[in-house]
Amino acid sequence: QVQLVESGGGLVQPGGSLRLSCAASGSIFSIYTMGWYRQAPGKQRERVAVISSSGSTNYADSVKGRFTISRDNAKNTVYLQMNSLKPEDTAVYSCNAKRYSDTIPRVILYDYWGQGTQATVSS
Repeated sequence: QVQLVESGGGLVQPGGSLRLSCAASGSIFSIYTMGWYRQAPGKQRERVAVISSSGSTNYADSVKGRFTISRDNAKNTVYLQMNSLKPEDTAVYSCNAKRYSDTIPRVILYDYWGQGTQATVSS
């Protein structure tokens, strides 16, 4: 079992920055693939960025070059640094932890979600 708690959301002007944090507890953090997802009102949830247990990253095209995902395994925490924010980045951002099978590719053994944190970009 993994518990995820997000923090760092808020209101920021266009062009500004926010840093989201997700603190994990309850299991071996380092073996999980961690991700940030977002959902805007009236829209489907979308994957923003993921970082694997080995540190490789992947980003949605809409945030490439502006957002950076990182993890600190010693602190059981994953971060999302969001720069050059746009009004269309406004959403609830949720942290996700996935543990994949070591023997069968792409099979998800465990899948956990945090409750989310609101990020609003507005002047």
